[in-house]
Amino acid sequence: MIRLSQEHLQFIRTHAESIYPDECCGIVLGYLASEDKIVVEVMSTENVWNTEAAAEFSEERTAESKRRQYAIAPEVMLKTQREARDRSLNIIGIFHSHPDHPAIPSECDRLYAWQGYSYIIVSVQNGKAGELQSWSLDDTHHFQAEAIENII
Repeated sequence: MIRLSQEHLQFIRTHAESIYPDECCGIVLGYLASEDKIVVEVMSTENVWNTEAAAEFSEERTAESKRRQYAIAPEVMLKTQREARDRSLNIIGIFHSHPDHPAIPSECDRLYAWQGYSYIIVSVQNGKAGELQSWSLDDTHHFQAEAIENII
């Protein structure tokens, strides 16, 4: 289960709407408490998906655009990881949007996902954020739905 506040959820939705029709992306910071992930902060990042980024992932995906893919710059992930560690936090997840598609992970999402992270996806239909779901990888590297609980 991932626990986050209404403000965190609204931040994700607002960011997704502001980036539409492209995919937005961002990092989720927090900590583990028993089996639950507790969100302390969500931060937006630039979607750096481009031809060069695509080539690093898979040559067959180079034609895909920011409307169907996202990438967070490795240096942003490293810097955020260091800053989180200095605050006794961890990167516990990634969020991104699916413009005009359901909040269900794509095959590309699955291929490049890391175990242990939560993947929050928000569907943005015609510029309006809607369904939001969280996913995590199981031991066979397949996504399983993860419960979301609002905290105050």
